Parts: sequence; structure tokens; C-alpha cells
Amino acid sequence: MKLLRVFMSAVVLAVGCVVPSYADEPKDKVKVGFIYVGPTGDHGWTYRHDIGRQQVEAEYGDKVETVYVESVPEGPDSERVMTQMALNGADIIFATSFGYMDAVLNVAKKFPNVKFEHATGYKQADNAANYGLKLYQARHVQGVIAGMMTKTNKICYVASFPIPEVMREINTYYLGAKKMNPDVELSITWVYTWYNPGLEGDAANVMIQQGCDVVAQHTDSPAPLTAAQEAGVVGFGQASDQMKFAPKAQLTATIDNWGPYYIDKVGQVLDGTWTTGDYFGHMNTGAVGMAPFANMPAEVEAEAQRVKDAISAGELFGFTGPINKQDGTAFLAEGEVATRMQLDTMDFYVEGITASPPT
Repeated sequence: MKLLRVFMSAVVLAVGCVVPSYADEPKDKVKVGFIYVGPTGDHGWTYRHDIGRQQVEAEYGDKVETVYVESVPEGPDSERVMTQMALNGADIIFATSFGYMDAVLNVAKKFPNVKFEHATGYKQADNAANYGLKLYQARHVQGVIAGMMTKTNKICYVASFPIPEVMREINTYYLGAKKMNPDVELSITWVYTWYNPGLEGDAANVMIQQGCDVVAQHTDSPAPLTAAQEAGVVGFGQASDQMKFAPKAQLTATIDNWGPYYIDKVGQVLDGTWTTGDYFGHMNTGAVGMAPFANMPAEVEAEAQRVKDAISAGELFGFTGPINKQDGTAFLAEGEVATRMQLDTMDFYVEGITASPPT
């Protein structure tokens, strides 16, 4: 017990008494940490972040050392993992899930010479940036496809947690579908997990049994898509091209391309130019990608491509008014475009979605 108290005292001193050094001078080598909410083999969100980590290694070779911890729960556990990474010499730490946001800020205060990057959040500090991708752009294209492909007028969505990123993608998916098919209805099942193939697949199957014939998801395993194929309906891959899991069902997939951002920010730490910020990657740079269109008629593919091209060119934005909230109150007036903060704090369904909002 005495040894434990001595150890804990040393940790507290190391955390609380960090002396600023020349953190912004160029470095010969950088240690890079990644905190993952799921396993690297989820074939979705974490899988794509880890590809980005590998691309950093490929870009910089022996100038970098990368470390990662997977399946870290959001909350206190993430704070402990980041603290340990900082104590172990990490120069920059990427925390790759919304629920890590407050933990990032807490740890960043204790380690002012370590750079922190938080994915999908909206809070910053002098040594803590946030970053995200405009994945709702690809989701709007998926909605257009879903509205044209459904034969039952029932489409469905397996949702993870009611955070702004997930809410805005549900909304833009529905808006895209509704634009093409005024009769479309969207069912939503919240599974309150990022990665649980059994639960994700069960949620999809229940909605398919209720008539859904186009399955979308904001969870990280291919289970909803494979459930769609087994039931003879269609759906979308999540975060990566999941065609190999459901070659007869996948219509397309959002592809999260984190590598260029990671390479850029690690390079900034190497050359001493890192600054905080709020990056939001766009389809027109390749940060937001889409798998090839498949399993759809030519006219659906043509319209999907037209919408994708218009979004990429900055000519079409899914969140353009008039748009009301589910309760009928105004969200965006005619011609008004949603701001970054409106997108980053979205906590409602848009008008037309009849599902009960999560609590």
C-alpha cells in the first residue's frame, strides 16, 4: 500500500507540475497516440481511423512512432488512457470519438506541451483541436438513392447514440429520400452501442420484418448490411467499403478518409507549426468518399452521381431551408444554410420523421 501511495504521488506530480518546454521547436521524431472507441477490426469507424494511423507511419517512416489503444469506453477510462499516453511521451494524441471530448480538455490542461486532437466534437483549447468530416454529404446521396430504391416506401436506420453527428446524418438521409419520394417513411432503432454486431443485426432484422427494404446504419460493423442481404433487401456500408460482406445488397458506402489529416497534423508537430483549429473535411478534397454505386438501376445511379457531383462542387447543400424541426418550429428559413455550430449541436429530428426522438 505504501508503494502504491508513493507511485500515485509521483503520477500526480508528473501530471500537475509539467514545466513548459520548447514544445513548438522542430522535432526529429514524434510519438503519436490514438484512442479508439472500438476494435480496429470493426470494418467501420475505428478500422478507417487505424488505416489513417498506418498511413502516418508509411509517410514518415522512422520519424514517427505510433501507439494506440482500442475499445476504450467514453468517459473516465479514456481520460486515464490519454493521461498514461502523455506520461509515456506522446507528443500528439488523437481521440477518435465524440464522447472523449471533455476528457480531452481535462487531460490537455495537465499536459500543455502535448497536442490533442478530438474527432467530431466542438470544443477547443490552446493545445486541443477538433476535427471531423462532412460525412452528412455522402449520407444525403444515400438518402436520394434510398428514396428511389424503396418499393415499400419504408426505409430504416440503425443508430448508435443520439449525438449531433448521428442526428444530422439521420436528418440529411431523410431529407434526401423525401426529396425523391414524398411517401417515404423512416424507421429508426437506437442500439446505444458503436460496435455490437449481434445487436446491430437484430435491430436491422426487426425493421426489415416491419417492411423496411433499404437499410442504413450509423454503427460500425457490417451486420446491418449482411442482414439486408440475407433478407433479400438492400442497404449501405458504413465508414468503409463493405461490399465483400454483402455483394448483392450494398448500394454504396460512405468512406471516411482520415489519413491526409493525420499526416498533415503530425507533420506540423514535426516541424513545430502545429496550431489548434476546427477542421471539417469536405467531399471535394476526398476526405469524404463513397464506394462505387452498385445494385441499382441506371437512372438511380445517374441521379446519385448528379447529386454527389453537385455537393462536391459546392452547388448543393442538404441543410438548406426551408427546414422545420419535427415539432413544426422553424430551423432554417427559405434559402438559409445551416452553420457549423448548428450542425455540431443538432439534437432533433426534422419535420416529417415520425419516429419518437431519443431521450
